Amino acid sequence: MDFLSLFAVYVAVVLTCIIIVCRYSGQQKTPFNVLLDFLVKVLSPFTPKWLQRLSQWTLHRLFHQRNSVFIYLHVLLEGAVYAEFTYEVFGYCREMDTTLTSLSVPYILLAIKSVFFYLCIKRDPGTVTKKKVAGQLHIYPYDRRLFYPEISCPTCQLFKPARSKHCRVCNRCVQRFDHHCVWVNNCIGAQNTRYFLLYLFSVCAMAGDMALLTADMLLHAVLRSGLLRASYIDEYGQQQAAGPLFVVQHLFLTFPRIVFMLGFLVFLFFLLAGYALFHSYLAVVNQTSNEWYKSRGYICQHCHPTSTADHLCSPAPDHSKRYYYNRGLLRNLAEIFFPPQPVRKKDN
Repeated sequence: MDFLSLFAVYVAVVLTCIIIVCRYSGQQKTPFNVLLDFLVKVLSPFTPKWLQRLSQWTLHRLFHQRNSVFIYLHVLLEGAVYAEFTYEVFGYCREMDTTLTSLSVPYILLAIKSVFFYLCIKRDPGTVTKKKVAGQLHIYPYDRRLFYPEISCPTCQLFKPARSKHCRVCNRCVQRFDHHCVWVNNCIGAQNTRYFLLYLFSVCAMAGDMALLTADMLLHAVLRSGLLRASYIDEYGQQQAAGPLFVVQHLFLTFPRIVFMLGFLVFLFFLLAGYALFHSYLAVVNQTSNEWYKSRGYICQHCHPTSTADHLCSPAPDHSKRYYYNRGLLRNLAEIFFPPQPVRKKDN
C-alpha cells in the first residue's frame, strides 16, 4: 500500500495548494509570496546571476507578455487525455455494452469546446481605439467609486470608458475588462465574455462526462472480476477479505494510466466548475472579476508595484455601489450574450 499512500499524500498536497490559492488570490501578502520571498533570499547568494536573469525573463515572458505557450499546453493535455480515452477506455466500454451514443458525447463536446476556444482566442475583446472611443465612453455611466470620468490612459493616450482597464500584457485598453487569460492568450472583455463562459462550461461538461464514463468502466471491471467477494493472504498468513483499499490498489496496478487520467479529470472538473460558477455569479450581478477584486481592495502587483500607484484602485468606504451596474438577472445576462455596441457618429 506504499504507492497508494504516497499518491494520497500527493493529492492532499495539491488540493491544499489549490485551497490556499483560492483563499488568498489577489491579496498582496499570501503564504506563497512569503515563502517565495524567503526562498529567493536564501537561494539568491548561491544562484548564478545568469540563471536568475533567465528565470526572471522566462516568468516575465510567460505571464507578462502575450505568447502561445499555454495554448499549446492546453492542446497537448487535451490530446493526451483523448488519446488515452480513445485507446483504452473506449474499447473497454464497448466490451461492456456502453452505447455508441454515450461514447460519442465527449467527442461532440470536444467539437463544441473547440469552437468557443477558438472564438476566445481570435475574437477582439472590445479594444478601446480612437475610432470607437467616442461611442464607448457613453456605453456605461461612471460610478465615481472605481471609475471616474475624464481619466486618460497614459499608454493609449485615450480617455478611459467606464469599466475599462489597460492590459499591460496586451498593451491596450479593453472595454468592460474582466481579466487576461493566458490559456487563450487574450483579454476577456465585453465582446468575448460570452464565449469564455461557454468555453468554461463546455470544458466542465467534457471532463465530467469522460470522468463518469471512465468511472463506470472501472466499476464494471471490478464487478466482473469478482474482487468484492475475493480474499487474500496477508503478511501474517491470515486470510483477509478484499476491502476498498485492496480494490483501489488493484485498479492502480491493472489500469494505471486510466486511473491517473480519471484523477486528472475529476481534479480538472472541480477546479473549473468552481471557476465557472464564480464567473456565472459575476454575470448574474453584472460585475467583472476586475471590479470584484478592486471593490475588495485587491491590487495587481504587476500593474501597480506600489500600493499608492493608482489611488483609483482603492475602493471608497461606500459599499452601496458594489453592484452599481446590476440591472436585474435578465438584463445582466442579455448584456453578456448581446453586449452593447458603441454608437458610431455618422460622418457629415
